[in-house]
Amino acid sequence: MGFYLRKSISVGPFRFHLSKSGIGISAGIKGLRFGSGPRGNYVHMGTGGIYYRQTLSSKGSGARPRAAPARRQPPSPPQVSHPPSAVMTEIDSADVSQMSPSSSVELLEELNTKKQLRCVGPLASILGLILGGWLLTTGWHPVLLALAFVFSGAGVFLAWWRDSVQKTVVLFYDFDPDLEKACELLHDHALNLASCKGVWHISATGKVDDSKFHSGASEHIAKKSTTILKAAPPFVKTNIETIALSVGRQTLYLFPDRLLIDDGVKFGAVGYDEIKAHVESEHFVEYGSIPADAQIVGHTWKYVKKSGEPDLRFANNPQLPICLYEKLHLQSATGLNEMLQFSRAGTTQGFVDAMVYLAGFTPVLKS
Repeated sequence: MGFYLRKSISVGPFRFHLSKSGIGISAGIKGLRFGSGPRGNYVHMGTGGIYYRQTLSSKGSGARPRAAPARRQPPSPPQVSHPPSAVMTEIDSADVSQMSPSSSVELLEELNTKKQLRCVGPLASILGLILGGWLLTTGWHPVLLALAFVFSGAGVFLAWWRDSVQKTVVLFYDFDPDLEKACELLHDHALNLASCKGVWHISATGKVDDSKFHSGASEHIAKKSTTILKAAPPFVKTNIETIALSVGRQTLYLFPDRLLIDDGVKFGAVGYDEIKAHVESEHFVEYGSIPADAQIVGHTWKYVKKSGEPDLRFANNPQLPICLYEKLHLQSATGLNEMLQFSRAGTTQGFVDAMVYLAGFTPVLKS
């Protein structure tokens, strides 16, 4: 199991920590920290096993939701991904500014406000390099030169430190056992998808005009290899492990209470109860390399007759494998519209069921 729940997060000199009483924050250095928590302000001093701490001045539960019954779709007619001769329909999400459920408004405002803050670290680094190059040509005394480099390096460090503190958003989660189990289930099924040897993002689809020239396939798709991995959004610190799904120009992050969407410029969000997920098994004519976990269910030819026999009019007419893949389509009324394809059949429905199960906790998460 990869899912975990940390009790503290460090952001620059600050440390956020979770206890049974609530969330507190402290700042300082090793051996001396000042902080504020649910029980008041405090000072914490000491090292080597001797410590001194002096004070200076709930969680919800819900009924276990029922997951919607899963129904596997029958395989569709073969699809193919070589250059199309038909009009393609783009599959892409709307602008993330449209994806802002009421429960996420304040969070999205903070995320987008901090995302627009300018980073001074890169500029300070460039100026530090220019200053360092100039200092080396001045002929200063080695001691003065060393001091100048120390102060210049300290300035660059403080600039990056300032960016980290000012731009970072901290998200803390605390669960009851049922909700933690639901989050762990989604996390584990997402990692199961990530373990597929072939993961693709589908950006467009289109009907084939003449299947005999396209290996007997009924549909074109435009797709590109993509990744699913453990990652958090830039400048977001959280006490849980999050999964990132790269879908073209956007990245989807799986959080316990929402699907957070980053398009590189701003953030949007979609609640799990708003997502419509459709899983479809499909026979896919593979022109590229075959993933090691793919199931080959048949063969065809690059040019094929309606009877299924190779078209002998074409000299360059190689035999091609037909693989059993799965396709996942994620949609919402607010504009989410993404499609992913996986090489290992039988893995996608568990992920969808876990999303449905977690969506049942929406009233608890919003309360």
